[in-house]
Amino acid sequence: MQTSTISPYALIRLEGHLDASNAGELSNRLKSVVESANADTIVVDMKKAESLDSAGLMALVSALRLAQTIGRQFILCSVSPAIRIIFELTQLDRVFDMRDDAATFVMA
Repeated sequence: MQTSTISPYALIRLEGHLDASNAGELSNRLKSVVESANADTIVVDMKKAESLDSAGLMALVSALRLAQTIGRQFILCSVSPAIRIIFELTQLDRVFDMRDDAATFVMA
């Protein structure tokens, strides 16, 4: 996971498998960025994410809830069709703000 700040955004790039084997670390790192970022908007680029299971999904949900609690926007970008279907099946696509491309969103 890489993090960079492009004011007024904190950009987090996720990659690989987001699953039970690393969900605890993912959750902790997302929480840390959401809490400490000097940005009103947290953008999570999932372009290089290969897979997502329920544990990885819960890490994202926890980060979203934390961001909402402290008044920050939490956006997912570049979600592959294979991963997007998980959000659709759980109806979390209605909860998360999902955008097509992180670079386009941040540059706008």
